[in-house]
Amino acid sequence: MRKFLYGSDARGNFNELYGKSLFPQVQRYNAVVGKFRRQFGYGYCHLASASGRVELLGNHTDHNGGRVVGCAVDRDIIAAFRIADNGVIRIRSDKHAEINFNVGALGDVKGGAGLAQGVVEYLLQAGYAVGGFDAYTHSALPSGAGVSSSAAYETLIATIINNAYNGGNIPLSVMARAGQYAENKYLNKPCGLLDQGSSLAGGISAFDFSDGFAYGVIPADNLKIKFALVDTGKSHSDLSHLYASIPAEMFSVAQCFGKSRLIEVNEQEFFARESELRSQLGNRPVNRAEHFFRENERVSGLVSALSHGDTREIIRLVNQSGDSSMNLLENCAVDADDTAIKDAVEYARNCGANVGARVHGGGFAGTVLCVADDADFPALHSALCAKYGSGAVLPMRVRSVGAKVL
Repeated sequence: MRKFLYGSDARGNFNELYGKSLFPQVQRYNAVVGKFRRQFGYGYCHLASASGRVELLGNHTDHNGGRVVGCAVDRDIIAAFRIADNGVIRIRSDKHAEINFNVGALGDVKGGAGLAQGVVEYLLQAGYAVGGFDAYTHSALPSGAGVSSSAAYETLIATIINNAYNGGNIPLSVMARAGQYAENKYLNKPCGLLDQGSSLAGGISAFDFSDGFAYGVIPADNLKIKFALVDTGKSHSDLSHLYASIPAEMFSVAQCFGKSRLIEVNEQEFFARESELRSQLGNRPVNRAEHFFRENERVSGLVSALSHGDTREIIRLVNQSGDSSMNLLENCAVDADDTAIKDAVEYARNCGANVGARVHGGGFAGTVLCVADDADFPALHSALCAKYGSGAVLPMRVRSVGAKVL
């Protein structure tokens, strides 16, 4: 691992991380290295970065073995860190409480400490080496806005441990599952593997969770689209019970066929028994299962459209996915009076002929994903900023590399 005396030394990595050598990133890295040195008293550090993610398509399919397209983005969490030989992990940041725990004496903790400890627990159980380190972190990911700040944090911890103690040899799938374990145990959030997988893989990736963890990176050199997230102003950080209802109801449908996940259910059998299932379970679980099957088909179409640079088809599929999430998955509102996501989707779609919009990620609150071709994006961005404020509109570019130690 490279030693850094100043954050500006990292600027050679900025092209692949952020698109170009941006002076604000130099300032950011310098600040983090300076705070690390003042906090821990070391003369040098290592640097690591883990990105947030955008879910392009595959809304709430990963936890039932479905297919998803996600991508790493140029907003991230970075860390200045150094290995500690005392077995203690100490993490500091500007915004969060101090984290201190011994990897040999793990306890029952909550919040960020729980996420870090959950990653450690899983890696130890999987037979990998774990040791102490000191780290100072800085996040450019807005919390609760749907870009998976928690998953980026988990993959950052896993990446540090992977490089510091395992020679970079922990498989991506294991690190992703370590983050999932932490979310499941310490946030009580029954998430799938998309968020962690996208942050770790980098680029635009097509994931298939039908039999474990399989993915492939889709070349995006000829892609003529841009995208942005619109924060509707409603945090989704306290809505785990609503997220949990989606996999639970999908699982209940699968169990009617003697299966544990919808991916194991024959699609034709499902539709043949649809009326029977509605009588037995009610409409919403069956609607959500229908969304699962339709969304899987759309993901296959999106992979082809992305590979061929078919902008119109990409946007059409994004809009179809948004309509399915709105009407079948029902994850676009907390209650009947909540129209924030619906309003944002409709507003964005009316900003240009080649614009797509859909609820992003877990849903219920938080963000809307907007996609437009290169020609229509400036007008879309300007209109969104005028309505929601420039601070609520987050233009994103695809980050070509996954979580890494610089």
